Amino acid sequence: MTDQAAREAIREVTPDLFKAAMGSVCTPVAVVTVFDGERPHGTTVSAFSSLSLTPPMVLVALDENSDLLKVLRTSSRFGVNILSHDQDGLAGRFATKGGDKFDGVGWTTRAGAPHVLESACWFSCEVAQLVPGGDHTIVLGSVLETDFVDHAPLTYYRRSFGTHAALHRSA
Repeated sequence: MTDQAAREAIREVTPDLFKAAMGSVCTPVAVVTVFDGERPHGTTVSAFSSLSLTPPMVLVALDENSDLLKVLRTSSRFGVNILSHDQDGLAGRFATKGGDKFDGVGWTTRAGAPHVLESACWFSCEVAQLVPGGDHTIVLGSVLETDFVDHAPLTYYRRSFGTHAALHRSA
């Protein structure tokens, strides 16, 4: 096959195709939180990852039109709450626009950021850098505090919420 034929054989990556392909990737469901003065804000994200061990850093990607990103641009501290398997209702709640998303939700303040109670894992971060990335901004966070509990995490796969189950294999 010639180079020209190989280039022509590549399937165009449309937004719908990319979205469908990414739906085949199992991701943790996280609620990113921040304070606007005294009031907590939060949004659901599936683009979360560890970034660095030394120093400890994570990254999240926020839509350029995200209300939370607007607040985060004026704040230096944010939280990442990896939801537990039974918190899918919270994932939906924090994925919507408007309203008081924290109304009736158990939360507290930890290390300067809102912490959703019963999350499988929690990170309090200081914004290290905001990096443009297409229609999103990648937030690089230096981890100030972390904690976790023995709850299976909530995951997102093929447009559905689920959970992770470890496979135990004997040697």
